[in-house]
Amino acid sequence: MSDWTSWLPASWLGPSGLGPSVQLMLAVSIIGLVPSIFLLSTCWIRFVVVIGLLRQSIGGAQILPNQVITGLSLMLTIAVMAPIWESAYREGIEPYQSAKYSSETEQRKALGEAAAKTIAPLRRFMVSQIQAAGNENTVSLFLRTRERSSNSQSPRYYEDLPLTVLLPAYVLSELKVAFLIGLQVMLPFLVIDLVASSLLTGLGLGTLPPMWVSLPLKLLVFVSIDGWYLTVEMLLHSVSTA
Repeated sequence: MSDWTSWLPASWLGPSGLGPSVQLMLAVSIIGLVPSIFLLSTCWIRFVVVIGLLRQSIGGAQILPNQVITGLSLMLTIAVMAPIWESAYREGIEPYQSAKYSSETEQRKALGEAAAKTIAPLRRFMVSQIQAAGNENTVSLFLRTRERSSNSQSPRYYEDLPLTVLLPAYVLSELKVAFLIGLQVMLPFLVIDLVASSLLTGLGLGTLPPMWVSLPLKLLVFVSIDGWYLTVEMLLHSVSTA
């Protein structure tokens, strides 16, 4: 049984397990989740959270709409993940498409092997990010949960981890890394907020919204230090592609 169906009850996978309409509905539901699961296996989470925290710290939701945050995060993700996707294509999809099969059974077996080889570069990427961030405890957390629910032994190597353990562990690790990077981004803007608030209080202008003063100051500082370049550079360098 392939890794991505291992969590389904065995009776569901049999010929008489589910009716055709239920099978179709289940297949459509799973296919609808594929894009979200695919994004979760990339560094998109890290990028979109950090850029979102940057917008929050600047204090202008209208300055940076959600479409800009999502689009920029997606472009950065493509730049980082392109070599990994190319490896996945070369290792799994290309050999499967170029091979010839004498029977349907042989083709199905080759399809399962191709799927495993295609996922392998993504698995290596997720493992490398978890190890680079020192978040191996996230893997242990989901392994313990899996052991309690299924009474199965833990894999000895990262290569043997099921995706039901590796993927949530990776997402949790990425959120932790994103918050740590976001904290570094937010601290300078917090200082500007405090300075602006103290300045207005000292001048007796406490009724004036601090945002009117702090927002231009934040934008001035951000533009003068080439903040977008520094932010994107920090995000790209934070991803270990080893």
